[in-house]
Amino acid sequence: MDTTRRPIGPIVDFGGARFPDGRTLIGAHVRLEKIDPARHGAGLWAQMTGQNALWDYLFEEPPADQAEFIAVVTQYASRADWLGYAVCLPDGDVVGYAYYLNIVPAMGTIEVGNINFAPVLQRTVAATEAMFLMMHEAFALGYRRYEWKCNALNRPSRQSAQRLGFSWEGIFRQHLIVKNRNRDTAWLAMCDQDWPAMRRAFEVWLAPNNFDDAGRQRQSLRALTGPHRIANDPAQPN
Repeated sequence: MDTTRRPIGPIVDFGGARFPDGRTLIGAHVRLEKIDPARHGAGLWAQMTGQNALWDYLFEEPPADQAEFIAVVTQYASRADWLGYAVCLPDGDVVGYAYYLNIVPAMGTIEVGNINFAPVLQRTVAATEAMFLMMHEAFALGYRRYEWKCNALNRPSRQSAQRLGFSWEGIFRQHLIVKNRNRDTAWLAMCDQDWPAMRRAFEVWLAPNNFDDAGRQRQSLRALTGPHRIANDPAQPN
């Protein structure tokens, strides 16, 4: 045996993942539709107008009006390397959007990002289910790695990622310049080997019997995903 050989990693038998096709993803509380600026733009703007803080950590400034907002949505929707979903409630209201970014099927890597949820969607079961539906689809398409990146100063995003089961990987210092400001980027990820346990955690949390008559959760998602995260953000609660 050659004891001097350096470790070079295990062989990976991987034929690649499939590019998302934008099929509608349906849950109990929310429906995700491939974003269509003509169909979803006005409804999204109605939920987001006047909420300038929603754009604090996004790449663009708050749109001045509906036309500017729809132009931005159109620009993103036309990118061949992105695929976006409009988040729709059962009553038809369009209350947010989220994208698959940095999609590399050959390597099996995909990122969820450019997430913008209107206040009416934030901190709801529907918001959590939307994220679950997107990660479920990503792993069903064969991806090995599902990434979450955010401005390192965006503590709510870092907390959300951990709650959803993403493992902490660190901070890329001086990674980007956004709106003429420095951005250090926090990196988190979930891998296919993590997914079975995370999927069970979501299924337990989303089950109707996990909520009392007042809608209060009996078990928190953070507690359910926590034992299966590989590492925790040192600046955030576990």
